Amino acid sequence: MEATLLLSFLVMTAIGVPVAFALALSASLVLFTFMDMPQVMVTQVMYSGIDSFSFMAVPFFMLAGAFMSAGGVTTRLVNFALALVGSFRGGLAQAVAVAGMFFAAISGSSAATTAAIGSTMVNEMEKKGYRRELATGIVAAGGTVGIVIPPSITLVVYGVIANTSIGDLFMGGLLPGFLMGVVMCAVSWFLARKEGIPKEGSFSAVSVFKCFKDSFWALLTPVIIIGGIYGGIFTPTEAAAVAAVYGIVVGLFIYRELKIKDFPKIIFQAVIGTTIIMFIVGAAKVFGWLMTNLEIPHHIGAFMVSITSSPIMFLLMVNVLLLVIGTLINASAAVVILTPILLPVVEQLGIDPLFFGVLMVINLAIGCITPPVGLDLFVASAITKVPLEKVMRASLPYLISLLISLLAFTMFPSIITVLPNMLQ
Repeated sequence: MEATLLLSFLVMTAIGVPVAFALALSASLVLFTFMDMPQVMVTQVMYSGIDSFSFMAVPFFMLAGAFMSAGGVTTRLVNFALALVGSFRGGLAQAVAVAGMFFAAISGSSAATTAAIGSTMVNEMEKKGYRRELATGIVAAGGTVGIVIPPSITLVVYGVIANTSIGDLFMGGLLPGFLMGVVMCAVSWFLARKEGIPKEGSFSAVSVFKCFKDSFWALLTPVIIIGGIYGGIFTPTEAAAVAAVYGIVVGLFIYRELKIKDFPKIIFQAVIGTTIIMFIVGAAKVFGWLMTNLEIPHHIGAFMVSITSSPIMFLLMVNVLLLVIGTLINASAAVVILTPILLPVVEQLGIDPLFFGVLMVINLAIGCITPPVGLDLFVASAITKVPLEKVMRASLPYLISLLISLLAFTMFPSIITVLPNMLQ
């Protein structure tokens, strides 16, 4: 049964079956063939897997990001990022990383961050002397922080599955997400120097202040979300709803670029995005439920503990596993499937579940630009029409630097836990 479950999933994924369908169909096949259980169990378990109040945060964060994007937020955030770092060597490339951090604090999605920044920045970089494939690789890497910096939809999913404070997870992702952005800025500076791309003008405090003032209401979004959660004003789910309403107010009345006629299209896009994520989570829940019944997590956990009892060695093994998984399936699905498998071992080895959850999401984020099938690579390639293999090659320096950052986060857990511990 175990072999049928895993092999059928791998075969269906290999032949191009969407991940959610591959998860549900492989579980359905085992139920029908070996367990003689009614197929209605699949839908029942799928429903129970998403029947959580905390999961209501997903559509609201989707709406908040959509309203902000349509309301002119993306342009203002990019302009502010350019004002901050645009005067340095490789300033446009560095602005991609900085703008990615800003937009991540609104969208909660790596693919959405890549798409938003890519559609704005690639052509500008090409005009300033960047090769188009290099610009595309830079944009793909810039989107990785989308699921690390709060509010992160993937961290919400982990918090629900692992019964861990979503607010603490958000704070845990803040510093590593920022450091990932700084590392990518350093790589951009190095690449610009290597490519012979000159500096663009000089730094202007007046320009920074003007752009900050223009983007202030957009930058206030994560402050409202995290401040409201830690201030006890609202729960993470209520914070998501507040963010959605705030996005409407900012776009409609402050920036005045959001129009009432845009609402149906925006809501429809958010509904589609939410449906995809929740269907993946539900299908992953069925797959995970069946693995638990077959005691696969127990066997995997026992095997890993038999290999090593060292927390560091265990985390390094998990890093490799998650980087591979992150290239194959959606981050939220990976969290739903792997958390019940790995969390008991994590607790047995005395590893902080909050630290592990953030580290897991960082791994999956880096997996989005890990060849051969990293999601952000496909998104960036689709936007710019640059062949995928060229995008992979261009993003390689960023991948290497992020892997080094991942090693640092693994060896020094306080980078992740310091902010949640300070606020407790």
